[in-house]
Amino acid sequence: MAALATGAAALWALSPGGLGRQAPVRITDGFSASAYRELSEAASQGPGWLGGLFELATEATLVALGLLLLWTGVRAWRTRDPVLGTGAVLTGIGTSVAYALSEGLKLVADEERPCRALTGTDPLAECPPTGDWSFPSNHATLAAALAVGLALTRPRLAAVTLPLAVAAALLRVLVGVHYPHDVLAGAVLGTVVMVAALSVRPRSARRRHEP
Repeated sequence: MAALATGAAALWALSPGGLGRQAPVRITDGFSASAYRELSEAASQGPGWLGGLFELATEATLVALGLLLLWTGVRAWRTRDPVLGTGAVLTGIGTSVAYALSEGLKLVADEERPCRALTGTDPLAECPPTGDWSFPSNHATLAAALAVGLALTRPRLAAVTLPLAVAAALLRVLVGVHYPHDVLAGAVLGTVVMVAALSVRPRSARRRHEP
């Protein structure tokens, strides 16, 4: 409960002007907008093929994390390891719940994409259409949930999963489709939901799993 309360407070603090506003939120100044401009401008200075590479890398991080979850589940089934199996199943469930909550928050926050709200920017990726809101980042939510779930289930994977989650979040800003606070909020949401999901494991299934 403490993790959920802390996460809710963090999401409220990161939300664009408070949740539940009637009109779409357009953020044009402040630290997050300035950081977005600097990062997206730096990325746009690269060669033309960089945008496609970054977009591909963004999706690849989620694919890699998904494959690691699948591999963990298969390993649990082959070794008949209930600890690993429970962790893999709860990681899958927690990730689904985190994604659903992220989609729900988008409909409440109604934050316009930075590539649409800010003038003078040249995003590497095609800007999503109006109504495809920005806060929080679904990619960052999914990446954080998978990365944290795998790291808590099989701690030796943390050295791989956590950097992948960071890369997934950062790339969403670099390609120009999210503000930094969007990906930070997504990471908070994914982490909190996953910690809560794995906390329901029986105490006997919470030991550190070692291969």
